[in-house]
Amino acid sequence: MADPLPEWRDYLARLGGAEALLELLPDDGADPALRQEAYRLFFLSLSAGFLTTFADPDLPDFVPGVNTAMNASSANPDFVYSQATVDGRGAYRISGRRGDALFVLIDIAAGGLGVMDELGPSLGTIDIDTLTLGPCGEFDLLLSTEQPDVVAGDWGPLDPSARTIVVRQAAYDWGAGEEARLAIERVDRPIAPRRFSAEQTAARLQRLAGHPQRYAALWLRHMQGQRQKGLVNRFEHDDWAGRGGVSGQHYFQGLFRLEPGHVLLLETELPGQVRYWNVQLSDPLWNSVDWLNRQGSLNGGQARLDGDGRFRAVIALEDPGVPNWLDPGGWTNGAIKLRWTEADSAPVPTLTPIPLKALRAHLPADTPHVSPARRDDALRARRRGVQFRRRW
Repeated sequence: MADPLPEWRDYLARLGGAEALLELLPDDGADPALRQEAYRLFFLSLSAGFLTTFADPDLPDFVPGVNTAMNASSANPDFVYSQATVDGRGAYRISGRRGDALFVLIDIAAGGLGVMDELGPSLGTIDIDTLTLGPCGEFDLLLSTEQPDVVAGDWGPLDPSARTIVVRQAAYDWGAGEEARLAIERVDRPIAPRRFSAEQTAARLQRLAGHPQRYAALWLRHMQGQRQKGLVNRFEHDDWAGRGGVSGQHYFQGLFRLEPGHVLLLETELPGQVRYWNVQLSDPLWNSVDWLNRQGSLNGGQARLDGDGRFRAVIALEDPGVPNWLDPGGWTNGAIKLRWTEADSAPVPTLTPIPLKALRAHLPADTPHVSPARRDDALRARRRGVQFRRRW
């Protein structure tokens, strides 16, 4: 006799197992505000997870990965992420138009963060700019284990272990121009939609109910590891190779901590050549600071460089009246990350605590003053730019 199917109470009991993750918080979650943020992350995990729970590699579809509503994993505000589930033994066509993004990268991986996925390394990245593009940026890419004799467009190898394809679209000037248009289809078998059986649906819902324990744990353990390394107001270098990072990218990551009456001055040289760079803040659970409504990040197109060619930014709870303010979203502590992509060097940034009253003495004399009215204008332009992008 078959095992009985789960009831609602069974799914709730499985979801309740996420409570054990509270021990990964500072002081085992004694701070009630931080506990509520952890609960928020658990619900976020369910929301993001549902998008992949019923993914079918025979009928792939690019769905959102992370975005302004699902801002876990220190999501990059400059990227629009989408992901599709595939079977590496099949053949897939990705077609569309490149759009006006700074770059569009297709990352093929042996696993992923979807509900039905297991973690797995990157198997290779394809830059759409390396493909044959039509006059309006049209492209047609076939991915398969073996190259056919005739291909309508470009061909790329597909490792049999491939399970996920993730697309990242980068932009400096948010909302300017058009986003890439992409479609994915499996071409080695006919389209044959099917209905999941009760047992198949139950198995997937069981995975979804357990997803917060897996998904949220990744980020909480990352932050726990950063604390254990003592990376307060300093950086470590990591390339995140094979763990979801972009190929050819230097990451400098660490923790920030603001003391009363102080701000943090971020300073760095810039590489001589760099395709893309940014800096961003995240909260103590590694959720990106709300980039729709706050200037919690800056990129190479948004940032103001000083006359000596250096980049300086100020992390402060209240607006310090400088162009490169990094707003931590009300948090006195959290995570900071800086990326250099395809750079000829990897300058190491520094963080220096400075009394707020002495800030101007530590900045170049020609650093402009940003009035509240100008800040409001800038934040409104930022909000429009985020909303003009395709996030869903």
